Amino acid sequence: MFNFCLQALLILILLCGCSSHRPWTNSGPKEPSKPYIVGSGPDRSIVAAVTLSGGGTRAAAFGLGVLATLKDTAIYWDGRHTTLLDEVSLISGVSGGSVLAAHYAAFGDLTLKNFERDFLNVDFESRIIGRASTPEGMYKLGSPWFGRTHLLAEELDRLYEGRRFGDAALRHGAPELLVTATDLSHGAPFEFSHDQLAAMCIDWREIPLSFAVAASAAVPLILSPVTLNNYTGQCHSSDKAEISTSSDFRTQLRSATAATYFDATRRPFIHLVDGGLSDNLGVRSLLDRFVASGSIADSFPDAPEGSIRRLILIVVNAERDASETIELDSRVPTTGQVLDTLVFGAGGRDTKVTLAILQQDVVRWTEELTLARGRPGSPFSADAQIHALVVSLRVVPDPERREALTRMPTSLSLSPGQVRELQAAARSILLSSPAFRRLVASFQE
Repeated sequence: MFNFCLQALLILILLCGCSSHRPWTNSGPKEPSKPYIVGSGPDRSIVAAVTLSGGGTRAAAFGLGVLATLKDTAIYWDGRHTTLLDEVSLISGVSGGSVLAAHYAAFGDLTLKNFERDFLNVDFESRIIGRASTPEGMYKLGSPWFGRTHLLAEELDRLYEGRRFGDAALRHGAPELLVTATDLSHGAPFEFSHDQLAAMCIDWREIPLSFAVAASAAVPLILSPVTLNNYTGQCHSSDKAEISTSSDFRTQLRSATAATYFDATRRPFIHLVDGGLSDNLGVRSLLDRFVASGSIADSFPDAPEGSIRRLILIVVNAERDASETIELDSRVPTTGQVLDTLVFGAGGRDTKVTLAILQQDVVRWTEELTLARGRPGSPFSADAQIHALVVSLRVVPDPERREALTRMPTSLSLSPGQVRELQAAARSILLSSPAFRRLVASFQE
């Protein structure tokens, strides 16, 4: 019996080593379809965006609490009853936050009912490990084109019921969805958006939600990169890239990064990993979009004159602290401690930089809005306002509770109690925020 099992194992190993299984990848080239148009149409007087940070199930649970609170915040606007969540026209996600963002884009209010059951209370880590240990999983993993992240994508495809970006866009009232990964070769954010994909002759509608989210959550070493084929130059929508002549460094950097995709002979394959490595808040690319457009008014070229009355940006930050304070120990830090500190120490510093950029941008946008609102040709009405707020675990007033929340692991598995605690914290933080109270009060003016 032992010899038979050994022989079977050897045969399985040989089969895995010879595997040629290929996961989903984009075929092409394709003529990209039209993009979403945010802030257009006669009824879009509110332009609201929510960005959901990385942080595994912790971030998804915290973000769900924010979305639920926005849904519970009823407002009366332009003669109609609505809620703040119903007015969200763009939702952006990174890593764990992207799991929730994609689910809400696809299913809307059903997310508030089913997401906790279908994702937050499911041990996705065990599912992936279990899938990897099956003969089918081992065979797939023996392929040089199939990695551990593709197992995650398969599980996520069940969560999203096979939906793609195009399916989500067809849902009535669906917000634009942005999912951010990181370009492994350049370390730059890679945005699953119409503009980014159209330049590569990829139709954004055909991208499975599971593929984009798995790419955004592909933590290096733990998970594997995923790959997109680059077909730049093989469709009518692919124009020659030009480096921006703007004196703004962020615009120059954005333009130079985009230009790297316009040589498909040198970069035929784009390998993607966790979006948190380049922008854990999922807001940096959005901010750079506005900067590159020239002014806040130029960012809404399709909006009718005087149509926009409220601009809202809600940034959900579920970042955690390092598990250990290594400077309290004289011993050489272990490999695990080094990785933990690099990810959550250096990553936390980058988040602070992004938040500082956000603060500066909001000041500039407010000044521009003051000058532009009510003027001929401006998309902003005379009473237009801008509201930007950050919902962060770091503002929990009780030190012990704050430490417990920010030390929850970045994983795909939390206890039901932790999930409930994170959602309750989100509601409490948002409702007690002075910026949020000002936002709600602005609809009563």
